[in-house]
Amino acid sequence: MKTLLMMNEKKEITEKEAWNKLSALCAKAEHCSGEMVRKMSLWGLDSTVQERIMDRLIAGKYVDDERYTRAFVNDKMTYNQWGRLKIEQALYQKGVSKDVSNRVLDEIPDEDYIAILRPLIQRKWKTVTGRNDYERSMKLIRFAMGRGFDIEQIKQCIDQADDWMND
Repeated sequence: MKTLLMMNEKKEITEKEAWNKLSALCAKAEHCSGEMVRKMSLWGLDSTVQERIMDRLIAGKYVDDERYTRAFVNDKMTYNQWGRLKIEQALYQKGVSKDVSNRVLDEIPDEDYIAILRPLIQRKWKTVTGRNDYERSMKLIRFAMGRGFDIEQIKQCIDQADDWMND
């Protein structure tokens, strides 16, 4: 019973404590402004204090949404092998503005997405089962769309795949 009471009680946090926590957090890793605002809201800070802290974080270059977006996009493309649509959705959920995410994502050519998608489809083709090639292709399309790739990019990769699909 005692633990339930402790979980519901919010400890008041001062502006200085919030600044110290957030600046230390941002010094360790990239974070976007949306994450910082969410944290401050959880701590119960009012909007004027949140604004002051955000202004200091941005002025001190602790938080830079464009820098964060570039790092996020690079990581998700390289390590998670995500397409543009899934990256856009994740950035939206993080609170990155649409214009910042579009500006960064527009710099990436379609060839980069296709270079990620082609080997994904080739590996997946070997494990996908179906009654015929059409059914297998539909499963590949669903798989690639789940990874956030555009239907045109998917079709392009599948159309170019005749030589290895028949193996």
